[in-house]
Parts: sequence; C-alpha cells; structure tokens
Amino acid sequence: MEYEEPNFFHVMQYAAAADGDVIDMVSGNPDWEPPAALREALREYADLPPADFQYPPSDGLRELRGAIAERRGVDPERVVVTNGTGEANYLAMARALDRDAGDEALLMDPVYPYYPGKTHLLGGEPTLVPTARDGGLDVDAIREAASEDTALVVLNTPNNPTGAVYDLDAVREVVEIAAAVDALVVVDEVYDRFDLTGSFESALTLDSERVIVTSGFSKSMAITGFRVGYGVFPEAHVGDAKTRHMLVNVTGARPSQYAVYHALEETPSDYYAASRDLLADRVDAFAAALDAAGAEYGRPEGAFYVLARFDGFPGTMANVKRLIDEAGVAGMPGEAFGTARDEWIRFALVTPRATEAAERLADYFDGGPADAG
Repeated sequence: MEYEEPNFFHVMQYAAAADGDVIDMVSGNPDWEPPAALREALREYADLPPADFQYPPSDGLRELRGAIAERRGVDPERVVVTNGTGEANYLAMARALDRDAGDEALLMDPVYPYYPGKTHLLGGEPTLVPTARDGGLDVDAIREAASEDTALVVLNTPNNPTGAVYDLDAVREVVEIAAAVDALVVVDEVYDRFDLTGSFESALTLDSERVIVTSGFSKSMAITGFRVGYGVFPEAHVGDAKTRHMLVNVTGARPSQYAVYHALEETPSDYYAASRDLLADRVDAFAAALDAAGAEYGRPEGAFYVLARFDGFPGTMANVKRLIDEAGVAGMPGEAFGTARDEWIRFALVTPRATEAAERLADYFDGGPADAG
C-alpha cells in the first residue's frame, strides 16, 4: 500500500525553508502556558523510585483512567489511555471496521485529513458527506449516504476545520441512522474545552452502545508533545481496543500520564476559561482584519481555526505557497480538507501573532493579488 504524506508536513516544511519572516498558522500547537500543576508534577516525577520508571498498565495509569472516568461519567474499565487522540481515533475506527459490518466510513466534508488517511490505512473506503453551510451536520445527507456497507460514521465537535459545534439532537439522529445499518459512531471531542458558545454537549450523554468518544489533553492543556489521549468505548468493544493498543504500542509514556493526572485533578476551571477568552479575542481581531481584506469566512463556534475565502484566490497548495512567499503567512489549503471548501484556506489562531497575520492578509489582498490561480 502506498501512503500519501500529509499536506501538513509539506506546508510546514515549505514555510520553514522560506526566506523572510513567516507567521505559522498551519498547525494546532497552542502557544499558551500549560497548567502549573503539570510542571510541578514533572519535577516530582524525577525523584520517584525506579519502579515508576517502568511500564505503566497498558490501558493507562489507574489514577488517570479513574479521573477521566469521573469527569466523563463512565466506568473506568471503558477508558483506554492512548498516545494522543490520534491513536484513540485509530483504535475506535479500527473497531468499527473490524466487525465484518461493511468497509465504508462516512466522513463529514470538510474533513480533518487524518480521518480518510486512517480509513485507507485500515482497509476501509471513505465517503465524504456534505455538511451544512455553517459546518453543522446535514442529517438528511448522512441518512441518504448510509447503506449496508457503512460500518463507521466519524464526527468531530467542536469541529476542525469549520469550528462548528454540533447540536446534540443532530448527533442523536446520526446514531439512530448508524444503528439502522449496524455502524458505529466515533465522536472526536478533543476540542471540547474550546466551546465558545456554551452549547456543547458530549455524545456520551446519549449513553449509546453505538458511540465511541475520543479526546485528549494536547489542546486543552497546551501539551501536544506529551501524547496523552483516550477513548471511551462501549463495554462490547473495549476489550478489542485494549488488545490492539497493546499490540501497536505496548503502552503509553508513564511520565506524561503522571503529569496529566495531577494537572487534571489540580487545575482550576479558570485555566480553561482563560484560554477560551484568549481565543475569543483572537477570533474577534482576526475576523475584523478579514473583513478589511474583503474575505468570506466562517466564524468558529469552537476549536481554534478559521476558514476564509479570498475572491479570485482559491485555496490550492500553490496559492498557500504564494501567501507564504508574498504575504509571510502560512495557512492550510482548503483542498486538503475534502471537496466542500476547496476554495478556502484554514488558519490556526494558536499564535500570539494572529492579529498581525490577519493584517498582513488584509494588506496583501487590498486590490487583489495578480494572476491568482
């Protein structure tokens, strides 16, 4: 099987090699401080006895799984701690596709590119399903696309790249559609701490044997390098997920799990509120500059990305490279996220220079760049 290099790597490498100053708005690496309790836990860890430098339990430190379970209102035995949310999604998607219930995965368009990549890796066939104009779920389109070949539906809320927060009633309808065709629904909630509307509700509240919820701490604690995620699996599927996790990874890293556990227990809600407020301010400033640039854009309800479309300047890889070279701003081409927003460019607001980047875009598009294509 041939594997295609993710466009993220290509854009980041191009930006790093560019002449001049380039503002990185490609990757979702938070630029704010991690919780103070996490730093303190790492200091403590260095002085622990040798036994604490050995393998942790394959499915995660018992204390961390318990803390996750308490927060999520589930039995700890349903929780598998993984190497980031990416592995949690891999395990969940594998469980859906391994059941001899079909090989089709319904993915919402625009789509986070790693979902179709993982689908192919697991021997499945991705089908892109259009979303509403605002990025919300189009339940009728999902119903029309679902068939006896459908084994998996993947949802992501708050959504990357649209910023949409899915209505729980719409998610419930999707679960009912999935049940009718014997599919599982994987709901990636890694951006749940970044709901800017106050309306987000976890799919776990549906209490369905069809739902697997994935999440992690890379974004919420600004620790993408720690690789601590998790999946909450129905009882019927958690054993298979644990086995695959053990075969692929043996286990995760003990120091990062230890630190995350202490941060999860000791970090006040004000920490998460402050990062949401910071992002809301950046959304306001970025939107104002995009207005000045005459761009069409979707104002995010959650997560920390903005999709924007500039007249006569489609979101191709070539045009993204032009922005790097000529405007000093690096974004992601819309064509990397499926077919629904291939005219658009995605910008990550996790940089203190987000406003400066928007001003550069406004200056660049004042009067329109020549010969865009």
